[in-house]
Amino acid sequence: MKTIAIIGLGKFGFYVAKSLSRLNVKVIAVDNDEKKIQEISEFIDDAFILDSTNKAALEEVGIYNLNTVIVSIGANIEASILTVMALKDLNNKHVIAKAITSTHGEILSKIGAFKVIYPEKIAGRLLVKKLIDNITIEEIDISNTLKMIKLVVNENLIYKKISEIQSEYKNLKIVSYKTNSTWSLDINPSYQVKKDDMLVILIESRYLKDFYINI
Repeated sequence: MKTIAIIGLGKFGFYVAKSLSRLNVKVIAVDNDEKKIQEISEFIDDAFILDSTNKAALEEVGIYNLNTVIVSIGANIEASILTVMALKDLNNKHVIAKAITSTHGEILSKIGAFKVIYPEKIAGRLLVKKLIDNITIEEIDISNTLKMIKLVVNENLIYKKISEIQSEYKNLKIVSYKTNSTWSLDINPSYQVKKDDMLVILIESRYLKDFYINI
């Protein structure tokens, strides 16, 4: 069984840990707040109160030589950085770290984080889209590196040709579109999308954040 560790049980970390607990995955959850550990213990067995910057403590609870560790520490940037460093020293392969600023993210990348994510920025962007643009977005995981997105076109996409969208937003491919209640798989690059059209897009997961921010 695959093991994934979650360090930091704020809203994002708690949600990820709880979601993973429903899958065929062993989850190790860590936080320095006893109340948060008690709450997540309703869903997973391996939850520990400890200082995640302490390598010995991490190793003791089994967070070493893992393929995936998610660091979801909030505003304590120093603890976030020291935790990533400790995890890399313990030979954890893919350390995915939450960042709260661009500078924070750059530092995490430089010290060895496999991937840096900005969940608040993405969540905020999506919320604005739903409230202001009335946009509908659905995501489907095709693989660990590829996602399929279905979305209603917004004002930034309306009247653009399929070819223009694919040229402007790199690293994606439009595989289908819906207009006048009819889906088309025969992609016409010259087709100009209209209000209320829907697009189905294939995109690499690593480019998803930039796509959401820019559409």
